[in-house]
Amino acid sequence: MDFESLAPYRHAMIDCYNGDTLAKLIIYRDDGYREDHCISTYFQEGETLSSLNKAAIDLCRGNVLDVGGGAGRHSLALQKKGYRVCSIDICPEAVAIMEKRGVADARCVDVFNFDETSFDTVLLMMHGIGVVKDLNGLQRFLVHARGLIHPEGQILMDSVDMRKTTNQVHLAYQEYNRRNGRYFGETQLIFEYRGKKGLPFKWLQVDHETLAEYARSAGWSCSIPYSFASGDYLACLQLN
Repeated sequence: MDFESLAPYRHAMIDCYNGDTLAKLIIYRDDGYREDHCISTYFQEGETLSSLNKAAIDLCRGNVLDVGGGAGRHSLALQKKGYRVCSIDICPEAVAIMEKRGVADARCVDVFNFDETSFDTVLLMMHGIGVVKDLNGLQRFLVHARGLIHPEGQILMDSVDMRKTTNQVHLAYQEYNRRNGRYFGETQLIFEYRGKKGLPFKWLQVDHETLAEYARSAGWSCSIPYSFASGDYLACLQLN
C-alpha cells in the first residue's frame, strides 16, 4: 500500500483521534461489494477487545513486535502487562497517534524494511497479514520474519477462511478469483472517506490450510489455538 491508497484511512484515523468516534471508512471490493468500517474499532482497549484479540495478547511472550500497530490497541494492552513492545506502521499519522496515546516505541516503517532481530513474538492482528497482498507476498514475509525473531520465537496472527460463508456475493467473488487464476482470498480494495477515494490496493485473506502449507515451506510449524464458525482464526507459527 502507498500513501494514495492509505489517504482515506489516514484522515479517518486523525478525525477519530480528535473526537469523531463515528468516523467511518468505506471499503469497496473490486466486484462492487461495500462495507462501512467504524474507525473507532482501532482505538478499543481492555474489555472492549474481542475474545480473539484478548487470546492473542495472552499468548504473547518476551519482546513483542506489533506489525501494523494502527492506533496502538494491542501495544498499549501489552505494555500494561509489562511487555516491551515495538510497534510499527507505514502510516505516519497512525504512528503519531500511537505516541500520543502512550506507545513507548512506535516507528514508521514497512515490515519488509525492518531488520531488527531481538523479538520473541511478532504480532499481526486485525487481519494485518493482508498487507503482504498475495500468496507470493506471504511467502516473502515468512522468509523475512525468520530474521526478526529468536530461534524460540513465534508469530501470532489472525485471518479468515473466506470459504466459510453462505453469502452468495462472497462465494461468487471467490469463484471469479479462481477463474482469473487468483487465489480465492486475494482481494482488491479501495478506501473511501468523506467522499474521497484512494487508489486500489491488494489485500490477502488466507485460510489456515494454505497458511500452514506456506509456513512449512518457509521453515515454520503452524498451529491454530482458536477458530470460529465464521472462518476467523488465530494462528501461531514457530520456527522448526
